[in-house]
Amino acid sequence: MEEMSGLKRQVEEDKAAEKEHDTQKGKYMTFKSGNEYFGLEIQYVNEIIQLQAITAIPETEDYIKGLINLRGKVIPVVDVRLRFKQEPFEYNDRTCIIVINIKSMMVGLIVEKIAEVVEIKEENILPPPTIGRADKSAQNKYVYGIGKVGDSVKLLLDPDKLLNDEDMSVVEQANEMNEEE
Repeated sequence: MEEMSGLKRQVEEDKAAEKEHDTQKGKYMTFKSGNEYFGLEIQYVNEIIQLQAITAIPETEDYIKGLINLRGKVIPVVDVRLRFKQEPFEYNDRTCIIVINIKSMMVGLIVEKIAEVVEIKEENILPPPTIGRADKSAQNKYVYGIGKVGDSVKLLLDPDKLLNDEDMSVVEQANEMNEEE
């Protein structure tokens, strides 16, 4: 009998999780970087936190700013502007960190400012343009689509492509430190 109620509870939890996933479908957290607005699928976003003390990691890419301690978890942080080869900017009170989950690992993205959460229907998402790029592999490096929102467009990011293989080793090391504690 107890086993049956446990199964029933699991089914209800699965339905609730599915419903939550459905309500998140098509929703994007948008943020500003340089003159552009980018969007991340809300399902990748864990939380948004204020900028905090960052411990630098020697001999990493310049866009990997270092590590933060978030409630006892060590999380690597990436400066999005530097990652996109834009001019660096001075952090201010609008600067924040979007903590996302990539391949079951936590990563912080330093962004200039959060814009809003928007809903973008699938029919309003276009593939990225191929204009001016001879190298097709570089063309879709981070952006998988262009989302039309009213009169504006948002560049939709693929979080899995934000970090390269060397970057992932830094993330994995941070994750291993978290598991050891």
